[in-house]
Amino acid sequence: MIPRFFCPFPLHPGATVELAAEASHHALKVLRVGAGDTAILFDGRGGQWRATLHPAGKVLRAALVEFDGTDCEAPLALTLVQALPASDKMDWVVQKAVELGVRRIQPVAAKRSVIRLSGERATRRVEHWRNIAIAACEQSGRNRVPEVAPILDLPQYLGLAAQENGLRFVCAPEAAGSLRDLKPPAVPVSLLVGPEGGFDEGELLAARAAGFHPIGLGPRVLRTETAGLGAVAAMMALWGDW
Repeated sequence: MIPRFFCPFPLHPGATVELAAEASHHALKVLRVGAGDTAILFDGRGGQWRATLHPAGKVLRAALVEFDGTDCEAPLALTLVQALPASDKMDWVVQKAVELGVRRIQPVAAKRSVIRLSGERATRRVEHWRNIAIAACEQSGRNRVPEVAPILDLPQYLGLAAQENGLRFVCAPEAAGSLRDLKPPAVPVSLLVGPEGGFDEGELLAARAAGFHPIGLGPRVLRTETAGLGAVAAMMALWGDW
């Protein structure tokens, strides 16, 4: 498989660019690329570039050769709104959500969220998740990097969401509604997923007041890191490009 690298700056025809130190180290020491090898570069604006690699010590340069405008973005504009789970489960959620085709990830802090992040810790964690999203794009062939938004408290997010256009769902184990019963939406979709222990009754009422429709995910109770990804996969199968 041809290696793929994200470049955090615009790519232009005929340019020769220097890959970031971490990408260069991975390519040279792990992938063992050599002079004249081919790689794919993308800058997140859509499309990708075929490039020829030129190692120079610890530095790896890439000469852009040919642009390919093909994208593999799903037609469904889906935002995953994930209440913060415990430990490093959010890393898994971000990685797999990007692979499945989510366009945006919004972390929220709910009452039952075990992990609490604020200030500099929150900023560093969001940056960590953004790097995971980039790596997932490199692996999965996506050329547009989904946004990982800053962490919001759930009430703050619901206040903003109520003012936006689109279709909104909240995962609720007791809900009778099923995705199979719904027509394919022609508007953006937001999916709200609770933390371990789920949302409390007040949070569910607030979500419904903000326009979120409860949906069930079958007769089995799913963990937070499974529920959102399972729903995303179902939406992509029903309404996306699967």
